[in-house]
Amino acid sequence: MGDKGTLAGAFIDKLREAYDAEKQLTKGLKRLGRSAHAPALRTAFEAHLEETRGHHTRLEEAFGLLDTKVRNRHCDGIAGIMEEAKAITKRDLDAATMDACLIAVAQSAEHYEIAAYGTLVAWARRLGQEDVTDLLIKILEEEKEADETLSMLAEDEGVNQAAIETADEDERVDDTAPARKLEVKRSRKGIKAKRR
Repeated sequence: MGDKGTLAGAFIDKLREAYDAEKQLTKGLKRLGRSAHAPALRTAFEAHLEETRGHHTRLEEAFGLLDTKVRNRHCDGIAGIMEEAKAITKRDLDAATMDACLIAVAQSAEHYEIAAYGTLVAWARRLGQEDVTDLLIKILEEEKEADETLSMLAEDEGVNQAAIETADEDERVDDTAPARKLEVKRSRKGIKAKRR
């Protein structure tokens, strides 16, 4: 299986990209877990890291079923998302905002994977690879569950709300800023008036 220029060949290439994506995500999820502040978010990243290792193993099993060499094909899409994740972890953000941004970038990765595995499942079915289809469906379902967990943490568990409240607190701490701006404006107008 895997003749170049055919759907079977494209399927193998996409499977190799998924294999590479899971490898990249193993490193990326470690970084996200270390950067997370909320214990529930850290736990979610750690749990999905274990699932990701399982995805890697399932993909190796799929290659075996297809009698195809296990190989990576660089996944540019996940590489870009992982670069974004790395940049976020280096930003100077308050804890709640950092967690909200980590969820956002993690969901970008999940959505990318959901699209990729959805395509792989459809192609495996069309190619009559039922055992491979079953393996890919399991991965796809876990990716969807990870995305739902992240949404729940952001909204139901209050990560996004905490980030908003932190911003509101920062504004209240510096609630003299508008008055100072007005003072500066008035003093500048006074200086201009004196110059005339």
